[in-house]
Amino acid sequence: MTDKIRIGISSCLLGENVRYDGGHQLDRLIRDVLGTFLEFVPVCPEVEVGLPIPRETLRLVGDAQHPRLVFSKSGEDITERMESWARRRCDELEREDLCGFIFKARSPSSGMERVKLYDKNGVPAKQGVGLFARIFMERFPLVPVEEDGRLHDDRLRENFVECLFTFKRWRDGLKQGKSRGHLVDFHTRHKLLLLAHSPEIYREMGKLVADAKSLSVDALYERYLALLMKAMRLRATVRKNINVMQHLLGYFKRDLSADEKQEMLEAFETYRAGHVPLIVPLTLINHYVRKYDQPYLKIQYYLNPHPLELQLRNHV
Repeated sequence: MTDKIRIGISSCLLGENVRYDGGHQLDRLIRDVLGTFLEFVPVCPEVEVGLPIPRETLRLVGDAQHPRLVFSKSGEDITERMESWARRRCDELEREDLCGFIFKARSPSSGMERVKLYDKNGVPAKQGVGLFARIFMERFPLVPVEEDGRLHDDRLRENFVECLFTFKRWRDGLKQGKSRGHLVDFHTRHKLLLLAHSPEIYREMGKLVADAKSLSVDALYERYLALLMKAMRLRATVRKNINVMQHLLGYFKRDLSADEKQEMLEAFETYRAGHVPLIVPLTLINHYVRKYDQPYLKIQYYLNPHPLELQLRNHV
């Protein structure tokens, strides 16, 4: 891909002074590092719904399933106003062809999870979801989403970016038109990546693709995408990565010398023991893929799921 991945983001994370106190929550990791490969569509629910800067703080109150959005001091309820705006904004965002969204954590309008929800006695519990975030996720259930704070966790960040690039490749593939052949090609290139995220869903997707002719193309694509994103949201673990790399090793059984195979196994073990990050054994695998010109592995996105410049696998 040469074009940037277009995603939505809470405006304050880009340094825009839209917070209740007139400030921002600039996240340089998101803006300056991830932003090298992302195109941001900023959204600030509270400002876009018409609230001033600065303004009284908001909070969620009541039931977790049907929370109300009210001002903390005055108690004025703007739930319907916010929900009406959020639905209209989602109509607009649908035309933006977003491949993801980064929400501001703990925000009563944009928090993705664990937002403070106050009961009738004014006691908070981290059970809420921001009103806009909830409506967005209900409207676009397959679009990858994450919060700013969680992106500073190495494994969560790597998983989210992997989801973004996979979803973007899917969207780009749709531009070629739907066909069973295109879907089989997409699945073939993502097989090992899917195996690293969920061996169970990987097997289910394999059966779906093998039985592709029994479904209409539209039904096939719909079921495949649902399984694809379900799998990608599950994190690849050390155990699952080791499983994939041992699977990879089988493709070299006629090529590797005894010493080269031993070198590969030792790299796997040092990764399993936590002494080196994932990039170390994968660099060795990529070396042998090039050396022995292994055609199937050369097209596997597992080996290069996102730009090397992001160094995401240097930390997992």
